[in-house]
Parts: sequence; C-alpha cells; structure tokens
Amino acid sequence: MLKKFSVENFKGFREKITFDLGMPSNYGFIPEVIQNGCVTKGIIYGKNSSGKSNLGVAIFDIITHLTDKNKLPQGLGFYLNLDGRKSFAEFEYIFVFGNHEVVYKYKKTDVNVLLYESLSIDGKELIYYDFSSNEGFTLLAGSDTLNASIKNESPISRVKYVNSNSILEENVENNIFKKFIDFIDRMLLFYSLDTKGYEGFMTGTESIAEGIINSGKTKRFETFLKQNDIHYNLFDQDVDGKKTLYCKFKNQNVDFFKVASTGTRSLALFYYWYIKMREASFVFIDEFDAFYHFELSRDVERCLIEIPEVQIFTTTHNTDLMSNDLLRPDCYFEIKDNKIKAFSQKTEKELRQAHNLQKMYKAGAFSG
Repeated sequence: MLKKFSVENFKGFREKITFDLGMPSNYGFIPEVIQNGCVTKGIIYGKNSSGKSNLGVAIFDIITHLTDKNKLPQGLGFYLNLDGRKSFAEFEYIFVFGNHEVVYKYKKTDVNVLLYESLSIDGKELIYYDFSSNEGFTLLAGSDTLNASIKNESPISRVKYVNSNSILEENVENNIFKKFIDFIDRMLLFYSLDTKGYEGFMTGTESIAEGIINSGKTKRFETFLKQNDIHYNLFDQDVDGKKTLYCKFKNQNVDFFKVASTGTRSLALFYYWYIKMREASFVFIDEFDAFYHFELSRDVERCLIEIPEVQIFTTTHNTDLMSNDLLRPDCYFEIKDNKIKAFSQKTEKELRQAHNLQKMYKAGAFSG
C-alpha cells in the first residue's frame, strides 16, 4: 500500500506537498476502506488549477523510470515549477507491505534525468546512487556483484537495474523489495474520454471494444449499462479484421460508439478499465465523472469502493458524493493552497456518521 507521498518543485507544486494516506481516523463505519493502516479508497476535491491532475501525474512519475509500462507524454507541460528555487524536483514515497516499510526517494531535472536515488527497507538504506558523481551501492543479498558494474554513466534507475540484473536470495528484505517492484508495475492512472490516455499497468494500445470483447464481457457490459438505465442490445462484430461492439436495432445494426452519447462512451471507457483494475495495485482516475449524471457518479464510485485490495482515488467537482453513506471523512480530501488534507483533518469538530458533509463543506466547515 502507498502510505505517504511527497513532491516538491514539480509542475504546479513549488513548495513541498504531502499526500498522507497513513493517518486514518478511528471511525466505526465503513472499516473496509482502511487496510494495513492506510486509506484505500478516496475522493479528491479542489478548485480548477488547484493541483488535482498534477498530483496524479506526480505520483505516477515513479513508473516512468522503474517500469516499461505505458507512459503518457510528459512533454505536454513543464516538468519543473517555473517559479521554483531549485533546479530539480524531489519525490518521496513511503509504502507498507505487512509490517514492513519501504521508503523510496529520488531527484530529477526532467522526466528522463535522475540525479539521485535511494531505497530503504525498515530504515536500512539498501540501494543508493548519486548520478552526478556516479557513485553508489546495493546491499540486497544476491546483488553484490552489481556494485562494480553499477558505477557507470548509464542514466538507468539503479533500482530498476538491480531488479533486472540480479538473482536475489530468498530473505525478508528481498521479498519486500519484490513486492515493492510488483506494486509499481501494477499502478494505473487514466483519464476521462477527453484524452483516453493511461499510464502504467500495461503496454500497447487496445480499443475499448477490443478490451471488453477479449475479456468476454460484452453481455456483462450490456447488463452494466442497463443497471444505469442505458438500454442497448449488444453483440460482437468483426469489421475489417477488428473486433467491434455493435448495437442491434429493428432496422439496422450500428457500431455502438457511433450511436452512444458522450456520457455513455465515457462509461464504456470506465468499464474497460473496471474489468482490469482488480489486478491493479493503485489506481488514480482524474475527473472520473466529467460526463456523468450525479446518480451515475455515485453508482460508479460504489463500484470502485467494492473492489478489494486495490487503492483507488478519483478526482471530481461533484459535491453530491460527499456522504458518510458512501465513504468516511478521512477518505474525502481537498487540495488547496499547496496542501492536501482529509476532511477529518480540516476541522476541529468531531465528525459523526449522521453529519451532512456536503452541507458542511458548502458552509466552509472544512477551511482548516
């Protein structure tokens, strides 16, 4: 699980900002959203340009140098903060796996340029490398022979290098290291229909229709739509050698994506990832309900909350989702003035299940 994330001098974050998931409150309701002392499901609010999207991009910067999974073009915006005092961005991640803690830190001048890298397990630094002096070490059992070859001018992450080139012995530290790598490999970020982009989790391109059909979920998708009052008779169709979703009508069969509304196509994109994300470790969905009716937003969020063993966070402007029937006050976050805090941390008032969070939010109760 991701316990805490911090970043400084990256995109819109001039000063250090910390997303702390390891401080859940002692609420007696909806206990399943807390695992191993970490919040596993959450909704992030914030005004336009407050940093919601950049937070997701910052968290997923880790996959750009530790994995070979799909990466979004980072050149679409400036990497470093334009008003920053430093010539590099700093990242720090804290993960927990059972009773063990992994701290991973690095600095970059650009998405592809590492300056420094450090990985510690339970307080012991096991991998370190300074790219400016080309000096470092690895202390993981079975990686000893890499200490000589690790000192070169290759820009590759030393954590990735050790993982790819070592036959690590079976011990507690190495098993935790492997769990850390596996967690990073299964992280997934995706956007709404507007961009259709995704980062992490897998490689290659696959159409939404192909993904649903290849998973054998065409009729399940039809049922999912009906549960949300969208009625289509769907079937698979090969068109020029490609699998396509078609709708059956009395007079004509039509490509689903040519007749579906913007909101329905967005829902199809969600369902495409929904059937895959049970295998993910950490999911970040930016503006997940941009095209949804407020009732549909709630139904989709419920679907996400019910997925076990996966940390899932969404961003939205929809205050109708602020309810203790859906999540808890320590699962609702607001990003504001370069800080991100849970509602439970933004008021001195003791929040109870009966409180109307939306009404309190609009009244300014969470201004702390």
